[in-house]
Amino acid sequence: MSDKVPPWICCQLGAREHYAIPRALHQHGKLTHLITDAWVLPQSPLNLLPTPLLTNLRDRFHPDLAQASVHAFTNSLIRFELAQRTSRTSGWERIIARNQWFQQRAVELLETITPKLNTRPILFAYSYAALELFRYAKTQGWITILGQIDPGLVEETLVRQEHIRHPDYQSTWQPAPPQYWMNWQEECLLADRIVVNSPWSSQALQQVGLPANKIDIIPLAYNPSETASNFGRTYPSAFSTERPLRVLFLGQVILRKGIGAILEAAELLHHQPIEFWLVGSLGIARQAKMYGQIQWIGAIPRRQTAQYYQLADVLLFPTISDGFGVVQLEAQAWKLPIIASRFCGDVVKDRVNGLILPEVTGEAIALALEFCLNNPRQFQTFAEAATDMSSFSLSRLHYNLQSLSHALI
Repeated sequence: MSDKVPPWICCQLGAREHYAIPRALHQHGKLTHLITDAWVLPQSPLNLLPTPLLTNLRDRFHPDLAQASVHAFTNSLIRFELAQRTSRTSGWERIIARNQWFQQRAVELLETITPKLNTRPILFAYSYAALELFRYAKTQGWITILGQIDPGLVEETLVRQEHIRHPDYQSTWQPAPPQYWMNWQEECLLADRIVVNSPWSSQALQQVGLPANKIDIIPLAYNPSETASNFGRTYPSAFSTERPLRVLFLGQVILRKGIGAILEAAELLHHQPIEFWLVGSLGIARQAKMYGQIQWIGAIPRRQTAQYYQLADVLLFPTISDGFGVVQLEAQAWKLPIIASRFCGDVVKDRVNGLILPEVTGEAIALALEFCLNNPRQFQTFAEAATDMSSFSLSRLHYNLQSLSHALI
């Protein structure tokens, strides 16, 4: 493939996908600049603070980009967040304010970078924080690529319906204000191409009128640890009260992730030898009627997730809607079979490395888990057919990005 493609400028609010796209581009000399909200070098004084303080901020670095041209607004971000807390903003108000703050700072930086560029670049930015960046890029004649982080309006509709179905599980979820979606629609209009991570996201965008030929499906990248790659998984010949089926849910404990259906399934199966491990921050109201086999583990540091992947028998991922669901790749790296919905990235092959739910309901999940209970040997087959992680490598991601670049020049 020819290297005669424009360099990329990546604008990224947050540490999404562990900076996979700028990392893939930088490895092959195609990243001109990464513009992000915060970047904390290992020698930064922030790393000397006590562990609980600014923990998320201190994760804003990746060694793969240590030699890259990275521009960040770390001090400005700290001031912004303190001001937001002082004014007690929250929810969508704070999200939108943060998106606007980042875009304003990024455009100001782009204005200083532009005269130094030798060629017109490709500008990549993620959805909901790209509008002002794309407006500026178009005044310069640049190519624009939108990284769509979720299935958009269709997802919001599905989540709204799920909240109507489960009114008892009170949550703080609110639909986005109309202006949020109006800005997104303009982002899509200004984008030369829109990158999504799954066929499901592509279908959802087409449902609201975006043309299929403007959408490119590029899966997430994931680099498994050597420990995970060498892990061997075994199963008992039968599950029992002494050795129950260990079902792991890992992620936000919210209705969008299918938690309502999981709790319904737990009720249907409360006499069976099953343990449900719910690992993640709690985003619903816990009900009085919760069965003993449900373990509410709560949020844990990322480094502790490995122990749950190792000890579990199956990952349950019955999401109502996800742009991809990287938890699936993490589980497969540990050779952990998955029960998943159809509304996420294509990782599970039905009856090969797991099961695909026909619908996200308690009954469907219960039937899948009963199959697991009755066929423990099938787990070994599923584990041995775990997804080849090379399909999701940084090299594969770069190849896909290069292919997209060639299609645009």
